[in-house]
Amino acid sequence: MKEIDFMSPLHKSTKRDYLKRVNDPEYPKHKAAVLAKKFDFDYWDGDRRICYGGYNYIEGRWEKIAKKLIQHYQLKNDAKILDIGCGKGYLLFDLMKLLPDLNLYGLDISGYAAKNSKEEIKEKITVGNATNLPYPDEYFDLVISINTLHCLEAQDLYKALKEMERVGKKDKYLCVESYRNEVEKANLLYWQVSCEAFNTPQEWKWWFELTGYKGDYSFIYFE
Repeated sequence: MKEIDFMSPLHKSTKRDYLKRVNDPEYPKHKAAVLAKKFDFDYWDGDRRICYGGYNYIEGRWEKIAKKLIQHYQLKNDAKILDIGCGKGYLLFDLMKLLPDLNLYGLDISGYAAKNSKEEIKEKITVGNATNLPYPDEYFDLVISINTLHCLEAQDLYKALKEMERVGKKDKYLCVESYRNEVEKANLLYWQVSCEAFNTPQEWKWWFELTGYKGDYSFIYFE
């Protein structure tokens, strides 16, 4: 188990106005959160004040992460990879571009995301819940979950971490939102629209120990 920062450069590339989001007259954060938590059109492709404001494929954006994963975990071309919370499958698609014979699996709770995913990997995406993965024990060479598990309440987070550990052989990697001080805590509260698990890095590590999660991890912060 190691803390490996794959995600910070991508996360920091987005500029955020925290006060504007929380105080927006039409979509104040509490209203945006109600819409976002349906993980339907409004979350992915609705107004930017709700969430992504159009979650579209950008050439090269996820390829940087894909290359890091391939290099760090020394993935072979026939490896089995699961992405929990894959959304529209952009990371899966970029993994496939780099290693065309990968056995790719994506799972997301959003039927809208699956329906509107990249055509090239649409058949590889299953609509489902991270708390009950439909795969055998130790089935995957690499299991990843990026910016997903913090969306779960405590009872479901427990199940999801147990499931992630169960279906992977050795290599696993997750990234979740966190905070290290009161400024980052306030910014996270202002910005997020789907987070349910508000934990410091120390608390996240407690969760890992509690559930037996032995994979790698990283945190993103709202500085």
